[in-house]
Order: sequence, then C-alpha cells, then structure tokens
Amino acid sequence: MKRLAVYLKPFIPRMSVGFCIKAGGTLVELVIPWILSYIIDDLIPLGEIGPVCVWGVLMIVCSLLAWIGNIAANRMASAVARDCTRQIRHDLFRRISYLSERRVDQFSIPSLISRMTSDTYVLHQTVGMIQRLGVRAPILLVGGVIVTLTLDPVLTLIMVATLPIVGAITFYVSRKGVRLFRIVQKASDGMLRVVRENAVGIRVIKALSKSAYERERFKRVNDDLTEKERTAEKTMALINPVMSLLLNLGIVAVIVVGGVRVNNGTTEIGKIIAFMNLFTIVLNALMAINRMFTMLSRAAASSARVLEVLDTPVELFETEPHYSFLPEHAPHIAFRNVVFRYDRGTFTVRGLNFELQRGETLGIIGATGAGKSTVIRALMRYYDVKEGAIEIDGVDIRHYATTDLRAKFGVVFQNDTLFKDTIRENIRLGRNLSDEELIEAARRAQALDFIEEQGGLDAPVAIKGANLSGGQKQRLLVARALAGNPEILVLDDSSSALDYKTDARLREEIRLHYAQATKIIVAQRVSSIMHAEKILVMENGRVIGMGTHDELMETCPLYREIGESQIGEGRVGPAAGEGVLA
Repeated sequence: MKRLAVYLKPFIPRMSVGFCIKAGGTLVELVIPWILSYIIDDLIPLGEIGPVCVWGVLMIVCSLLAWIGNIAANRMASAVARDCTRQIRHDLFRRISYLSERRVDQFSIPSLISRMTSDTYVLHQTVGMIQRLGVRAPILLVGGVIVTLTLDPVLTLIMVATLPIVGAITFYVSRKGVRLFRIVQKASDGMLRVVRENAVGIRVIKALSKSAYERERFKRVNDDLTEKERTAEKTMALINPVMSLLLNLGIVAVIVVGGVRVNNGTTEIGKIIAFMNLFTIVLNALMAINRMFTMLSRAAASSARVLEVLDTPVELFETEPHYSFLPEHAPHIAFRNVVFRYDRGTFTVRGLNFELQRGETLGIIGATGAGKSTVIRALMRYYDVKEGAIEIDGVDIRHYATTDLRAKFGVVFQNDTLFKDTIRENIRLGRNLSDEELIEAARRAQALDFIEEQGGLDAPVAIKGANLSGGQKQRLLVARALAGNPEILVLDDSSSALDYKTDARLREEIRLHYAQATKIIVAQRVSSIMHAEKILVMENGRVIGMGTHDELMETCPLYREIGESQIGEGRVGPAAGEGVLA
C-alpha cells in the first residue's frame, strides 16, 4: 500500500480540500445533539417558544450544511479515486506490454487480466472509501467522545471502556483477512482462465458435444471460488456481531446508569437523550471503520498482486542500443550454437547453427512441436536464449533496443490476431502509413479483391476477425506484415488456409517486390519453401537436415517423406512448385 500511495501524491491538493470540507460537515453534524440537549434542558423549562424556534432553525441550518458538505466531499473523493485508478491501470497496462514472454507465462494471461480489472477495481473502491470515511469516521468517533465528556464524564467512561476490545478484535480479524483475500483473488484467476478457455474454444466444445463437461468444470472452479469467498467473508463478518454486542451492552449500561443519575438529580434528561444520539453516532462511526478495515484487507491483497507486476523488471527492454557500429560483411541473420528451453517445460531447441545473407530465404519445416515457431520467438527476442547467441548484422540481438529490433520485422504469427476495428487500422496497426501503401500491401497479399467487396479500408473487422473466413484473415495478416516494407519478413504457417493458386501468387509477389528482405518461412507445405536458398528440417528441437530442396531430397529421409506424401513420388522437383519465392 505504501508503494501505491505514490499515485496519490498528485492529488494531495484536491484531497486536502475534500478532507477540509468533509471535516467541517462532520463537526457541524456533532453540534446537532449538543443543541438538542441545550433546548431540552435549558430552553424548554423557561416556557418561551421564541428561543426554541431560533435554536431549532439553527439545527436545520447545521443539517443542511452537513448534507451539502458531505455531497461535495464525496464527489471530489470519487473524482480522485477515478483519476488515481486510471493512472494505475495505465502503468499496469504499460508494464504488461513490455513484459517478456517468460514473465507472461509465469503470471498467466487470466491472472494479468484479473489484476488489470478486479484488483484495480478494489483499489478504486478503497481510495474512494478512505476519502469518504477516513476523515468522517474518526472525527465522529473522537468528536463524539469529546462532546459526551462535556455532557457527562461518568457515562462517557462506560462507552469508552468497550473501544479497546473492539479495536483489538478488528486488528486481529483484518490481519487474517489479508491472507484469505489473496487466496480469493488466486481462485478468481482460476475461474477467469476457465471462462476464457470456454469463450475462445466454444466452437470446439460444441462440435465435440462437450458442453456438459465444460459446465461441470466451470461449476468446480466457481464452487471453489465461492467457498473461498465465503470463508473470507465469514471471517471478516465476525467483527460486526461482536462490535454490535459490545456497543449495545454499552448502551444498556448507559441507560441504566443514566436513569440512576437522573433519579439522583446528578444529570438531566436532555443530556441522556443527547448522549444516546451521540452513542449512536459513535456506533455508526465504528461500523464505518470496520467496513474500512474489511476493504483495506481486500486492498492489501489486491495491491500486492498489482505491485507484483509493476515491480517486475522489464528484462528485454533497453532504452538505448549497446553497439556503436555494425560489422562489415557480417551475415544478416546468424544463429550461433543456440540452445533454448521454456521455463515451464523440458522442451529444448538445441544446437541451432545457420547464417542468412540479406535477401536470402530460409524455409523451416517439421512435425508439430518440432520447435519451428520457437526459432521465430527467439529471433524476435520474445525469449532470451539459454546458451549461444543470435545476431542481426553481426550484433547480438540482446544489444539492440527492443523497439529497434522489432521494427526490422514484418511478421505473421501462427494463430495471429485481428482486432475489432476497421480493415485500415488492422493493416496499419498504429504505423505512419498512407492509404496508398496499405492498398498496395493488400494487393500484394492477394487481399484487395475481398477488401473491396467488404466495402474498402473502412469496412469493420469483428473481434479476432470473426466476420472473415480463414483465408481472408490470413491475407489481411500478410498485408499487415508487408505494409511496412520490412527488413526481415517472417511468415509462420501463414498460408495454411490459402489455396495453392493464391499461395503461389502471393509467393511471386514477395519475390518481385521484397527481394532485399530476408525471408523466414515456417510452413507445412513443401511447395511453400522448396525454392528457398536454405531449408531447415526440424524434429524434437533439433535440426536433422539443412540445405536446398534437392539436397534434402537426397540426404534427409524425413523431408523426402514429407515431399512425396504432399506432391507425389516423381513430382518433387522444382517444376512441382507454382511460383518462385527465392
């Protein structure tokens, strides 16, 4: 919480004004019972209606002032809470954007979403409540005790005697609540993960008639979350009945002792009535403080989760490059004895050694899970390699500023994403590109015809391109990659939904217009990579074959098997491929 208090510093002037208004309204509220006591004990016995009316109007004025002050202060508190939480969300989103893939894997996407939404919402509620009740409740508590001391010190001692017990119970339960609410938030992450998986995979679930199974799986995580919330809320709810019991016993004691003192003539009825009103005010103040402690317990758990992300070091982000010149005659891309392993698995890419000159094409082929996409992620430094080095223009990619490194690439990932926006913005993606450049990129990606049918660049794209076919989505993604005239073009299984004719035309356009770009093609089709200068054949994270198409047909049994199964024995020569990419 101390770390997050930094976000409140810019709002201290506004908060101070709000605190002053809230404090003034609260103090005026405490005057009302004192005026009531004065009217009953001092004015009514005189039998004059004039002074009673004057002091009655003064009570109404005090009520209005307290009401107006509370409204103004609450509006200011809500504005501060809104603006402060907006800044926290902004910084949290920015930090998530720069997290390495390894860190994202550690947190998990559902957990990051939960921290961005539910945890920051808890902080928003807490900041607002602290401003609304953090001033009002203590003033009512302390001020109520002080006013009662002026009325009857003996009765005040009875009331004050219950406060230490209430405070001790509140402190103990609140400490325990922090741990319980952390468990609740983790369970919330689990439920969000299941909901997200069901939303993304709803077609598969329906196709395989697994709706009942998924409902049961959701019921389990939902019941688990409900049980943990019940445990936390039951623990925190313990404060309310204990507090009510102690305070009501105090009220009973005040009434009994007060009745005796009135009977003995040591106090007046007006003071007892005012005392009962003040005791109710103090009771409400303590209940408000209890609510604050409950909310602070939740906020402590949520702030720890938010800070866990905000304090995570940005491993892959460099503000300035660590090199002063580019070596001459260095290969454009070079993998030097690269070894890589994911943190949460035993899968490893081992012994990657190859070089690509500027303008050359590398094809990568292999079975599912062979490590093809991992090569791309390591090259773009989504993960740092465990051993060896990856170089671009002779410089280790770890010495590039991340933004400079990624700016070299135009990339279509496997299972890439389209955003809910227009076709124009999905191709442009925030870059300074003209409509003419976008249209030309779409034409080269074989996407212009269907874009015009959809209504042009201003045509809407649904979430994840749900209103487009698989082939249309892939062509839009290729257009996005081509639009910036990249230095390195990476196509990771980007033509799996294209027919052979469209695929061939796309490869021909790339050959004609992107000859200077170094191209890396991850494909399942031999025809998509057979004209590459170099082809890597991967199996279980290792390169089992490297060379041209003809060389691999002679020396690599796996490549020959793939080629013959796709094209047919005797038709695996260069003539079999439509279009040329190299």
